[in-house]
Amino acid sequence: MADNPWGTTPPSAGPKGREWELLEKVVMASVDEQRRARRWSILFRVLTFAYLTVLLWLLFGGDSVETAAIAGKHTAVVSVQGEISDDSPANAAMIIEGLRAAFESPHSQAVVLEINSPGGSPVQSAYVYEEIRRLRSIHKSKKVYAVITDMGASGAYYIAAAADQIYVAPGSLVGSIGVIMQGFGVEGLMQKLGIEDRTLTAGENKALMSPFAPVRPEDKAHIKMMLDAIHQQFVAAVKQGRGQRLKESPDIFSGLFWTGQQAVELGLADGFGSVDSVARTVVGAEKLVDYSVSENPLDSLLGRFGASVGTAVAARVAPAQGPQLR
Repeated sequence: MADNPWGTTPPSAGPKGREWELLEKVVMASVDEQRRARRWSILFRVLTFAYLTVLLWLLFGGDSVETAAIAGKHTAVVSVQGEISDDSPANAAMIIEGLRAAFESPHSQAVVLEINSPGGSPVQSAYVYEEIRRLRSIHKSKKVYAVITDMGASGAYYIAAAADQIYVAPGSLVGSIGVIMQGFGVEGLMQKLGIEDRTLTAGENKALMSPFAPVRPEDKAHIKMMLDAIHQQFVAAVKQGRGQRLKESPDIFSGLFWTGQQAVELGLADGFGSVDSVARTVVGAEKLVDYSVSENPLDSLLGRFGASVGTAVAARVAPAQGPQLR
């Protein structure tokens, strides 16, 4: 029998002895339960402390300004990764915030745009392009170099054109100076299925490019005029940025893309190099400090929880995208 916590030996036989043993078992079970509860309480407190520590680090962790001060003289890096759009990590607001911090740092010797993007919104690309030129005019001694890794096409090249020089790898994909707007039509399928379009509008052009009706010639003409206007803005920005370095070729602004080797030959790029090699041999400041701004992880998590299912579905079945630089 287990040790008796009261220090006395109860009778081992008879009704009273059995009652004593039962009472002892109940007390010991209660003690074991309290020990288990205490262990779980300690574990819960440790996990809570770890969670709060990580959360505070995510919210108030050290920024690139503090890193820059520690690094001393360095090359500032701002990344443009993925599709360029208002609701993606490569949006104008976050890219511009990183650029401003990079230019304003007294320790940065130059700014390198690290680009790997297929392009995207012409508006977001233009915002970044204009801001780079504005910052260059203010910080005249601080050069901007664009380094295209795998891809710098369309809107991404729009941004790169604002740099003092553009560096690529021989196998990079560069260019695609054009504009595209995509959509689809299902009126034929609707007729086969016996589905009737009951869209009502106020304004004769309100249902422009509706997928549920045939495309009118005047609709196509209007869209083409709009795309041509955006294309000319793109072309003007590239010519302004590259100047006399561009070779005479009717294909440069046709929407074609090129290898890095061809881009150098056409004047779309100035040479070959990576972020590291440009920092080391062109800037002369081998240390790199990343000024790229990313979405707060907590905001991202909360955004995912609060996302509307209806919005997600609408994004999948939208009849047409807005103009995209491609």
